[in-house]
Amino acid sequence: MSDTATSAAQAASRAAVVAAALELFAEQGFDQTSVEQIAQAAGVSRSTFFRQFGGKDDVVFTDHEVLLDRLREFLGQPHRDPWAAVCEASLLVYSHFAADPELARRRYGVVRGVPALRDREIVTVFRYERLFDEYLRASLPGLDPLDAVGFSAVVTAVHNHVLRRLIRGPKKVPVSVLRVALDDVRRRFGVLPDGEGDPAADQVVVAVFPRAMPTAEVARRLRERLDD
Repeated sequence: MSDTATSAAQAASRAAVVAAALELFAEQGFDQTSVEQIAQAAGVSRSTFFRQFGGKDDVVFTDHEVLLDRLREFLGQPHRDPWAAVCEASLLVYSHFAADPELARRRYGVVRGVPALRDREIVTVFRYERLFDEYLRASLPGLDPLDAVGFSAVVTAVHNHVLRRLIRGPKKVPVSVLRVALDDVRRRFGVLPDGEGDPAADQVVVAVFPRAMPTAEVARRLRERLDD
């Protein structure tokens, strides 16, 4: 088996364990669920579980560990605009969770119900912020540390705000919503290039309806299209 195929198989196995664990946590509670139950539900051995994860809480946060590694690799590459690179990194994280919003909602529900997991979530959010902060300082020598930490904090906060909209409600929140918000962050910090992220272009909606169509139906169809 090739390295690529092996990696894909390992990723699929880990994903199956995560999905099984979150389902059990949601059904019977985090503290009430054992490692043995998770392993059985996922179709893996207990030793495989511990080889993949350090413990039950690691299952909940495993995506973040993978994402942080991916962002380190992404930010380690050359980027013409470090400010834009930080925003792209945020978009990479959001795209991952938006790809399976139901799983993200299940994870959110589990975390909200366990104080120890909420504490770890706070620490995990700070790790993203620190990664962005350190990247900006390294990429822009002489940058005021307040600008680096301020931009990193705002990007992280805006990202989390949009992500919460996704996981707290049934509606889709496309990546474009976060992109527009992050363009506004760069604009407020004065680091958005001229002509880039023009908000007017994102806000124009053109629609044509028959004159006889009831106003309520026009409004319904507009809402439906805007929510897509």
